[in-house]
Amino acid sequence: MSFWAILPVSLPAFTITGIWVVYAMALYNHHVCPVDNWLYNQSCEEELHLQSGSTLCCTLENVPLISKCGTLPPESCFFSLICSTGSFMVMVIVFLRYAHVIEKHQNCVLNTAGLSTGWICATGLIMVGNFQVDNAKILHYVGAGVAFPTGMLFVSLQSALTYRLAKTQGEYCVAHLRLGMTLLAFIALVLSGVFFVQESFVLQHASAIFEWVFCVIIMLFYGTFSFEFAGVTGDTVMVLARGGALGPNGRGHKAESLGGPISHPPESMSIL
Repeated sequence: MSFWAILPVSLPAFTITGIWVVYAMALYNHHVCPVDNWLYNQSCEEELHLQSGSTLCCTLENVPLISKCGTLPPESCFFSLICSTGSFMVMVIVFLRYAHVIEKHQNCVLNTAGLSTGWICATGLIMVGNFQVDNAKILHYVGAGVAFPTGMLFVSLQSALTYRLAKTQGEYCVAHLRLGMTLLAFIALVLSGVFFVQESFVLQHASAIFEWVFCVIIMLFYGTFSFEFAGVTGDTVMVLARGGALGPNGRGHKAESLGGPISHPPESMSIL
């Protein structure tokens, strides 16, 4: 097994754990209300950080959206660190996936589109993490508007690409798994967006829950690339450095560079 197989698994392990730590910090500092709280008020006599006990007076300012959890310090510092590090890991994984498909198969529109959408998603995630919603709302929403749709488009493209390249039963099982995760992520994203624009406290809270579900599914989707990355080697990146695939033309070049024997057609056949 290649060392690179650890990278896709480490992304969800790092990001999912990280955002839950940020939520725990925000909850401890009374910056958001618990995810199991469904009771909200128009206003409260006391601010949330002045309240105590199991019963809290929560308003829409305390809905536990992921962005809200990482708005105020000290959790905002960790939130920025997690988003920035996660974005870098996403870019590396997307790049290796792109190179691996070229090495093992050949380049195609789905593969190129996957590279583009993956990197655009990473760019949006950097904006989300470094421009907090309460401090730079427009830039934060621009980043979220970029990261969420392109993240959804990326997993859709990768699911289609997995089906296109699948040949064995195991590869088809991975394709089915990714398709199921893509459908669940799409449902969660749609419901989160629809509920987010509603005025109902319950629907706003439901929007936050579906946002968490969507992000967790997307991160777990990246973890499934460990199946392909088990075959990633140093030659994978060199494929792009040579400017082509190891297909009918590229494999001969690789064998020649390694000093392997290359069979040449007879002169008479060459003339024909």
